[in-house]
Amino acid sequence: MESLMVIIKLLGGLGLFIYGMKIMGDGLENAAGDGLKSILEKVTKNPIIAVIVGAIVTAVIQSSSATTVMVVGFVNAGLMNLAQA
Repeated sequence: MESLMVIIKLLGGLGLFIYGMKIMGDGLENAAGDGLKSILEKVTKNPIIAVIVGAIVTAVIQSSSATTVMVVGFVNAGLMNLAQA
């Protein structure tokens, strides 16, 4: 019985995480303009600077998962390509 609850909670948490990724991607598509795209292009032009900026963003928001979700959202919204990510 207890293992069933663990599985249900795990699936619920995973579902909530995936739903959040979808909502964030949709929001980025609607809210992002050419300004954000040009900023991302400038930042990701140099891979070393891109890694440093990624580390800083991760440290500021204190969540590597949230940083990953943002990058996936940027790619889904067409603001970044896979090479930039």
